[in-house]
Amino acid sequence: MQPARIIETERLTLRALREEDIEPLYRIQSDPHAMCYTYCTPSREESERRLWAYAALEEQLGFAPWVVILRSEARIIGWGGLNIDPFDPGWGVEVAYFFHPAYWGQGFATELVRISIDCGFEQHGLEQIGAFAHPDNHASIRVLEKCGFRYERFEPNLKRNYYVIVRP
Repeated sequence: MQPARIIETERLTLRALREEDIEPLYRIQSDPHAMCYTYCTPSREESERRLWAYAALEEQLGFAPWVVILRSEARIIGWGGLNIDPFDPGWGVEVAYFFHPAYWGQGFATELVRISIDCGFEQHGLEQIGAFAHPDNHASIRVLEKCGFRYERFEPNLKRNYYVIVRP
């Protein structure tokens, strides 16, 4: 198997999950403020289990969420990218992400979502990509809309808005 490639955007390095990433990602995933609109992990073990389940998608699908590193600080600031939720796969390919709150509002999510869309359409030939955002998460809604996603519907079972972008 080839090693997962590393992608660099204007300010970010995006790469596959490594063992040493678990602790810094757990610190974000277990922070109720950082995860106020999504799943907040109850334990390091649960965080690790979930992160590795997503990382395993790389072998199955050819893509999986990346660890997001801010190059200027060589620091892990988040996680995200294309996936099919391994715990609820019926929604198809989606883009998902989370970031440390110290890095919110600086365009990093937009940078991540844009490269995810490019990879999805250009490298993987996807026809559409979905995304979910809590109706109160105005920042994520702005990111999705800025990147070309359109609102489809509210999903009452998930208590989330569902957004879609279709291959141009």
